[in-house]
Amino acid sequence: MERILLEAVTATMDEVMAATAGGVDRIELCEALPTGGVTPSIGMLEEALECCDLPIVTMVRPREGNPTFSNADLKCAVRDVTRCADAGSHEIIFGVLDSANRIDMAMNRELIAAAQGRPVVFHRVFDMIPDLDEGLEQLIELGFSRLLTSGGADNVDLGMDRLSSLLTRAAGRITILPGGGVRPHNAKRLVEIGCKELHFSFRKLSGKPGYSGIEDTLPDIERALEMRRLVS
Repeated sequence: MERILLEAVTATMDEVMAATAGGVDRIELCEALPTGGVTPSIGMLEEALECCDLPIVTMVRPREGNPTFSNADLKCAVRDVTRCADAGSHEIIFGVLDSANRIDMAMNRELIAAAQGRPVVFHRVFDMIPDLDEGLEQLIELGFSRLLTSGGADNVDLGMDRLSSLLTRAAGRITILPGGGVRPHNAKRLVEIGCKELHFSFRKLSGKPGYSGIEDTLPDIERALEMRRLVS
């Protein structure tokens, strides 16, 4: 089997180090993962770059909530993209939709310009848009290198057929990166439909109380290692 690229989403430095030991090939870096992830601090990005030899894709999302940006949100995001690029992030992931949940072409163009030529990845908010085929063509037009998606569904199991059709439509013009519920039980099926890369999280409950109702977690390195074994 062709080696499949594994990308792990990480929101703590412990997860960054565990991902490195767990055989993954690339890291997505964010914070506040239970909210869908937000922009990590520059300190965290710099520490990850120093401690990890893997390519790092930094999320830029200035707040939790809906993916429609105000002008103030956009200004924050442009600053974050610029600073992440200046700090050395290998790639940047973001995604802005308009009030009708369609790709906001103007705002995404501005963020792409701020990335200073670094590859840009479109966030999983893609799954909220009403016409996935139209959205895919718009992302290709904008110059995104990769799309994180669960096929317009809540998770990849429910979106498997749509993922397959997106892969066919993309035809190598943009990488389709399945994410959202990617686990050992469906990894091989995703590879069978043509996915060359997989995006997954690898947390487990720590058994300790968290803060403000959020469960405390630890990196589950065994899940990462199992994913590596299954698709190697």
